Amino acid sequence: MTSQTSLDIDVQQFSHPIPHTISTTRNLKKIELHSWTIEARKNPICSSKEIDTATTRLGIPVPEMIFGNNMVRITHKNGWEIKFTALDALDLVDKTDSKMLKVHYSEVLLFVEVYLPYHCRNGINVEKASEDIKEIVKPFDWTYSTEYSGTLNGVLNRTDESIPLVRLRRPDPILLYDEVVLYEDELADNGTALLSVKVRVMPARLLLLSRFYMRLDDVIFRIRDTRIFVEFSTNEVIREYVEKEDIYEDVKRKVPPGRDTGAFFRDPQWVSENLSVVKERNESNRLEYAL
Repeated sequence: MTSQTSLDIDVQQFSHPIPHTISTTRNLKKIELHSWTIEARKNPICSSKEIDTATTRLGIPVPEMIFGNNMVRITHKNGWEIKFTALDALDLVDKTDSKMLKVHYSEVLLFVEVYLPYHCRNGINVEKASEDIKEIVKPFDWTYSTEYSGTLNGVLNRTDESIPLVRLRRPDPILLYDEVVLYEDELADNGTALLSVKVRVMPARLLLLSRFYMRLDDVIFRIRDTRIFVEFSTNEVIREYVEKEDIYEDVKRKVPPGRDTGAFFRDPQWVSENLSVVKERNESNRLEYAL
């Protein structure tokens, strides 16, 4: 008697249409299948009024480009939910000077080149800057580095279990795919900071990647990845969180000789593959039909 592998079962499942509902509008992609709903919302950059509200809520200046109304959300019908939003991510940015990174010039020039232009172009009074800089510009991590791994309503428990990559390598049809930017900043022309979320939904499972990518020229590279894996047939959820970073010159030395350094530095995936892991955490849960 020949036993069936999970791949055989998947192939049989895909030979028949998987019941699902897809809704698409200008600003929304949404799919409902099995016991799950997955949404990706993309809206214009925040208005001036929305930026003022966000700045007040967060207590720090917001990035140059903030998409405060963008969101990716995964919901189980029992109420378990995880979502990714810009404001929740920025709320985890360090609001003291304990994690500030210095570029390769004096702190006075750092203030002039980074903080002062930001406040000037946002109409904030900086006339008293020479009297007390810190009263006007509160120190914060101006690279907008965040340890955000999603806003969770439900439970995930620490585990040694990893996302089963072999399942994700199968040539399964993609029912829904989207990429949503949450915020971006050019760090006063000293590099870039970008937080974005990609989600891919297949008939049997989904994978979400939330990636914070930061390059501070001549100083450091940093990646913070959150991956969410859901297996629909078992309602198994796995979240992997990984932090990677290395100093700028170490990464630069890994660029092949004679190649365009800038092209490699603009590729977050290449950068990620060439950074050292400094922290990682895995969590999982198998959801029931009631929280």
